[in-house]
Amino acid sequence: MDELLTQVRAGYRRIEPRAAYEAARGGQALLVDIRYAALREHDGLIPGALVVERNELEWRLDPQGSHRVPEATGHDLRVVVICNEGYASSLAAASLHQLGLHRATDLIGGFQAWRAAGLPVTP
Repeated sequence: MDELLTQVRAGYRRIEPRAAYEAARGGQALLVDIRYAALREHDGLIPGALVVERNELEWRLDPQGSHRVPEATGHDLRVVVICNEGYASSLAAASLHQLGLHRATDLIGGFQAWRAAGLPVTP
């Protein structure tokens, strides 16, 4: 699995929590939380992040898909995928690249790194 993650992550530049926070605050990135419901309920939410279950991610973010969310405005959209610790999000970001979302990335360390950095979290 480590080899797969290394390969996948070589295809794009990952982002640190503080940089993701600033990009989202400035309207330059869409934060997408793919953690499952139990983790969101236990640890809280990132304010302003779009919650999309991992198994629906491609359906919801494909700008040409019939089931897309309103935020899926085009292939140029900068998406920052957030999982719990930064592993599943790497695979998810690679999948979004395959859909043509060439600016998709993931959060280094995931939600846990976001929280450890003292960034906003709501219950």
